[in-house]
Amino acid sequence: MSTLLTAQSLHLDTAFGSLLESITFTLKKGDRIGLIGHNGCGKSTLLKLLDGTLSPTSGSVTQAASCLMARVEQHLPESLNTMTMLDAVLAQIEENQRDSECWRAEALLASMGFSETDWRLTSGTLSGGQHTRLLLARALISEPDLLLLDEPSNHLDLPTLLWLEQFLRGWSGSFVLVSHDRSLLDNVTNGSWILRDRSLHFFALPCSQARSALEERDRTDAHRHQAEQKEIDRITASAKRLAIWGRVYDNEDLSRKAKQMEKRIDRLKDEQTELTAGSQWQLKLKGEALIADRLLELEALNVRPAPECEPLFTLPLQRVKSGDRVAVIGRNGCGKSSLLRLLWQQYQQSEREDAIRLHPRVHLGYYDQTLHQLNDGDSLLEALEPFAPLSEQDRKMALISAGFPWLRHQQAVSTLSGGERSRLLFVGLTLARYSLLMLDEPTNHLDMEGKEALAETLQTFEGGVLLVTHDRELIAKGCNRFWLVNNGVLSEWHDLDALYALLTAEESGLPLTEVKSQPEQVIQQAPHYRESDALLERLIELEEKLAEDVARKEKHQKPALQKQWRAEIETLNKKLAI
Repeated sequence: MSTLLTAQSLHLDTAFGSLLESITFTLKKGDRIGLIGHNGCGKSTLLKLLDGTLSPTSGSVTQAASCLMARVEQHLPESLNTMTMLDAVLAQIEENQRDSECWRAEALLASMGFSETDWRLTSGTLSGGQHTRLLLARALISEPDLLLLDEPSNHLDLPTLLWLEQFLRGWSGSFVLVSHDRSLLDNVTNGSWILRDRSLHFFALPCSQARSALEERDRTDAHRHQAEQKEIDRITASAKRLAIWGRVYDNEDLSRKAKQMEKRIDRLKDEQTELTAGSQWQLKLKGEALIADRLLELEALNVRPAPECEPLFTLPLQRVKSGDRVAVIGRNGCGKSSLLRLLWQQYQQSEREDAIRLHPRVHLGYYDQTLHQLNDGDSLLEALEPFAPLSEQDRKMALISAGFPWLRHQQAVSTLSGGERSRLLFVGLTLARYSLLMLDEPTNHLDMEGKEALAETLQTFEGGVLLVTHDRELIAKGCNRFWLVNNGVLSEWHDLDALYALLTAEESGLPLTEVKSQPEQVIQQAPHYRESDALLERLIELEEKLAEDVARKEKHQKPALQKQWRAEIETLNKKLAI
């Protein structure tokens, strides 16, 4: 296979120390690489080194003369906000060729799922998923051999994510894909680069297998390091004894041997197997339970993207109390984020809409997916002041425990990567100890370990939570209530499997009205079953679900669902006279 790109001994220093050291690799035609690593480890920076946006402190990147490379940005450049979609794509072409190449830009946008009407939309008004497709079109207009994609799956709903996966699987070129979506990486890559401890580890395996291989290597290194340390300790003890004997008995031979052994110890330490430092931060969210029958009550609420706009959906009576972890589910653009923004705006006002009732002592926190709560001009220490205004020492210790050393505390927020900015906001949310927390797409900038930690910490969060996300693993493990926004209405679901079945049926073209929200209603629509047979099947299904959930570790169980299942089982037993 022909070589597309070669990196030799790349080294990059920042004002806060080395970020990358001795990065060497060769990228060949047909390579489909997933680039993974902890937030802030330098993944986006490495892509910028490869496309020439940044220059390394030392080392070199050599691109083959026959290789045409394009980078898909993580965010839509501000300069494109006022352009139409068509103009944004044509901006990638030489000005004197734009008229003749316009047909290619139109065909490319059509292949991305945009209609002719969409081409005239202003780029700044598009949703996150539409942004990703537009950025892809801008990269593909040059017909590249190598694509560099920086977290393209961020801000995508499930249907758009599946479209991206299908696109990458069918694309004939090579790519380097930065992503924290394990399923996406497993399905589209044939190799993995794991960036860790300023070094790059290569595996000719997709993501999950590569992570397992690295974990196995870590275990082997740990055993080897332990054996080497045992030998160092043994020789150190012998050298000390010889040195003491040499002094006591005035024996130069023993003293000389002790010094020789000390030199050997130094060599062994220099050659000792290095162990990974790993991630310095463990995501934790701490809240406070407010003793009240409700933290938030919503009744007959119309959710609009802006006051002058038509409602995106209506919300009937809903209440949230301490211990509720509510997942708000739906397609991009249906109004999920608008709901959280509306609640945040109303919380900050002295007079609120009649449809929104907040407990007078509720302490509300908000994770905005744009991370705009953090002021770009603030230092890291200043950015945490609104969350913990009285204790500078607490803020300093929280930054250090989150992997931001003392030297970085005066660093400007604007210089942080998306992952580091997200980490800083999570530190602030924990310092504040909110009684009601709203999280809008919190996984967009979390690495794989961060997503797993978020699901775990939500289970023990003492306040209430409203969570907007498309991450099915986080929904299943971290939430105990489920709100679906669909066709302009919000409804509550208690069976996640049934909810996904409904969404899948709708995606397949079935009318939404053909599938009911309650399992009993679905059963009643099957005329070829006798009622007793249908009830018995439902009873068996519920008993199996209950047994499976009870068998899990306590922290992974779903008490609310267990209570619902037991109540339904009791009702079915009465109907069947069991």
